[in-house]
Amino acid sequence: MPTDPRTPENAAIATHPVQTVDHKGGKCPQAVTMRAYEVYYSVYGKQETMVTGNCRGGFSTGELIAFLYARSFPKEEWDLRVNEAFRGSEHV
Repeated sequence: MPTDPRTPENAAIATHPVQTVDHKGGKCPQAVTMRAYEVYYSVYGKQETMVTGNCRGGFSTGELIAFLYARSFPKEEWDLRVNEAFRGSEHV
């Protein structure tokens, strides 16, 4: 369920786990991870556990960057743009 960005600062924000480079793990608002999952689903197919963390701890920060970058383009370009974002990325 998307959260309203106008939500008061002290209100709880629903999150999903995110893999971090330091292996401490992080969190990201579901409003963000679900946008990334939309691209993941289109490119690789259904796997809801990628965002819930029940698969391998959620998306990595690099995957979030790649999927959100791709989402800024027309859907028919998402596969190409995900690959473009991954090329040359290191430690993200």
